[in-house]
Amino acid sequence: MSQPTPDCLPQAPKQSMHVPSLASGAPLRPLVGFFARSIASFQRSDATFQVVCTLPRPPRDAAPHDALPTPIPPNTRPPSLIVLDSSFNPPTRAHLRMATSALETTSSHPSGSRLLLLLAINNADKAPKPAAFEHRLAMMWAFAADVQSAMQTSPQCQSSSPPAHETTETSIPTIDIALSTEPYFHDKSAAIAAAEFYNPVGNKGEGAETEQVVLAGYDTLIRIFNPKYYGPAGTGVQEGGVTPMQNALGPFLRRAKLRVTMRPDDEWGDGAEQRAYLEDLVSGDGLGRVGGKREWGGRIELVEGQREGEEVVSSTYARDAAGEKDWERLGRMVTPAVEGVVEELQLYVK
Repeated sequence: MSQPTPDCLPQAPKQSMHVPSLASGAPLRPLVGFFARSIASFQRSDATFQVVCTLPRPPRDAAPHDALPTPIPPNTRPPSLIVLDSSFNPPTRAHLRMATSALETTSSHPSGSRLLLLLAINNADKAPKPAAFEHRLAMMWAFAADVQSAMQTSPQCQSSSPPAHETTETSIPTIDIALSTEPYFHDKSAAIAAAEFYNPVGNKGEGAETEQVVLAGYDTLIRIFNPKYYGPAGTGVQEGGVTPMQNALGPFLRRAKLRVTMRPDDEWGDGAEQRAYLEDLVSGDGLGRVGGKREWGGRIELVEGQREGEEVVSSTYARDAAGEKDWERLGRMVTPAVEGVVEELQLYVK
């Protein structure tokens, strides 16, 4: 169970709060319109997964431009795909920590790996609250720019002796933003794996399947291994000698790893309790008791989240701060460009 180095948790640089410094340089409201049209098109389709746009790794001294975002598929199948699946309502500095700490594990994510920000809209028949889906995509676009900025300004997390031909830009990820209608991790993972976007023409059937690294909070880990989500049979063995959970999660955990960020609080216990729970999953019979397989423990990594004494960061607290127009407190909850989007669109304001 490795933990991220404290020095490898960068803060995105401060930017203007009145005109969000989005990655494309395009005005905010046309971007919101673009995302609204993208969502409507996705909902009319039969697709369960679709990449809406890509924030490419910027070249040196690249100037902003006015073009709206667009999806940019890879030329070859990515060796690794880091997946941050959230409601992004709004994305917070806790999300930034999860993303950057995973990206900074460079030995696990070779060149060509990408970060995927995934928003599920499986409840599309209901008006999303309190932020509309197009507003969440706008915040995700801003957040993606802040992830790149944070990685670019984190020299502690670069190689101490990089080759002469390499620069710090090699650590800046290409970031995809996508939609899904699937409610469960294992179904989303299967949809991503099957998507033509990550399987370019001419690459199908060549080499190993892209490994997914799914970022999740400790509370999500509990839900993933809760038998109730896999049918009324619970942990009972089905025909063929497998349980409902094994049937669902077996393929998922063959292609994906779970990188779980601890979330010490009154509901989920302190760090020691959370480590004890994972130790039981990995080395004990915790997975067997709920209908899983013990060997899955090797596909789970637990990492530190909030440090002792730090202010608690959450989407709930961010919405509360925005609702009260407490922009200083909001700035402690969310990254700079996200704060700009929230303030300009007056999201969550009561």
